Amino acid sequence: MDLPNYFLADLPPEATLSPVMIAEACQTLKRNREQFLAKRSLQSMVNFFARLAENWLEPEFALENAAKARFSRPTLERGLDNFFKQLTRENFRTLLLQEFGDGLDASAELSATTSAKTIHLWRAPEFQVHIAAGNIPNPAFTSIMFGLLMRSAQFVKCASGSSFLARLFAHSIYDADSKLGACLEIAEWRGGNAPLETVLFAEADCVTATGSDETLEEVRKKLPLRTRFLGYGHRVSLGFIAGEVLAGARAKKIVSAAADDVVAWNQLGCLSPHVIYIEAGGEIFAEHFAQLLAEELERREAHEPRGEISTEESAAIASRRGIYEVRAAHSPETTRHFYSKDSTAWTVIFEADARFQLSCLNRFIYIKPVADLKALFENADAIRGKVSTVGLAAPEEKISELAVQFARWGTTRVCPLGQMQNPPLTWRHDGRPPLGDLVIWTDLEFQL
Repeated sequence: MDLPNYFLADLPPEATLSPVMIAEACQTLKRNREQFLAKRSLQSMVNFFARLAENWLEPEFALENAAKARFSRPTLERGLDNFFKQLTRENFRTLLLQEFGDGLDASAELSATTSAKTIHLWRAPEFQVHIAAGNIPNPAFTSIMFGLLMRSAQFVKCASGSSFLARLFAHSIYDADSKLGACLEIAEWRGGNAPLETVLFAEADCVTATGSDETLEEVRKKLPLRTRFLGYGHRVSLGFIAGEVLAGARAKKIVSAAADDVVAWNQLGCLSPHVIYIEAGGEIFAEHFAQLLAEELERREAHEPRGEISTEESAAIASRRGIYEVRAAHSPETTRHFYSKDSTAWTVIFEADARFQLSCLNRFIYIKPVADLKALFENADAIRGKVSTVGLAAPEEKISELAVQFARWGTTRVCPLGQMQNPPLTWRHDGRPPLGDLVIWTDLEFQL
């Protein structure tokens, strides 16, 4: 797919970006915001993104060249459909009520909520910069959407070679409303380019970044003190299946749900599970669950293939498989491995050692038994405070109790198994308000 040259990322590969180009782009965005974006109402922005989502949900929309996006077409379609189905007017209303309350004034430049003796005014940054991680598209889409919803001009800096889907989204905005698209810029370069980043960060009112903790620390060091910084660092996720639910027909549904989470975006996002813990006491033991999951992943590969990955990623999977092949040969009672033949498409490792283990990702999943939730916490203590999402399968009457325990342990999201990579529009990333983090409040207090 050949995209028009609307954005810096559309320039040919041989083009070289300069600090002057970045500075001019930033100034253009700020001017365009004042002319085309600043006076728009929140409701008009909600209506725009709801209509845009309807376009993306049309068959064939912008998916003719999915190979450039690294994912197989079925994986890409499922991920994009799940994302854009969330963008309804009702869901946006729920989000805005959650963030700003029922008294939101949707038309004022300084929007207000009210209480008995105080008016609360809020304003968003005029110019935001987003540093996108590039592994999956949803975080970049969300950053762009939330920024424009708050009527901020946007500059999205993508990792080198990872801008394709962000460009598709930006082009869809531009095609639907060229004036709104003119308040958005997409560019890509290798991180650490000081001349470009110094100019970019000097222009920003707010910088958001998604990536490793090391990347966030490097970005933070480069920002002027006046610039607000919102960083979303390294997080991991896991699944927990209570023993009582692994029985009868429900067990088959849980296996399918677990496969959904492993397959979604090829397990590359921070919401994807590295380990699925199986609580003792069910009709199906962890080892048998691993075998059933392997069979399900084999079926999925036939109609939702993983797609090609890099030589380095394949080598990492092959090396890790080799370790468990040796362990399984010597201790089959504590280790078993199941894997796709003649490819690295999927791997399931059963291991009696319950200690949390980081996966190779790309559909490589650990299945581990635990006696109970306390045992899970003990074996996953090394990642306490770093867990983004827990995918949970449990009896309905136990879900709230288990969620409270996970919350006390530091988990910021508990969801049904099978929905780990499909958070709602109102999701509080890392437990923080998605829109509230962006705005500055002014309280107008009245004399009693």
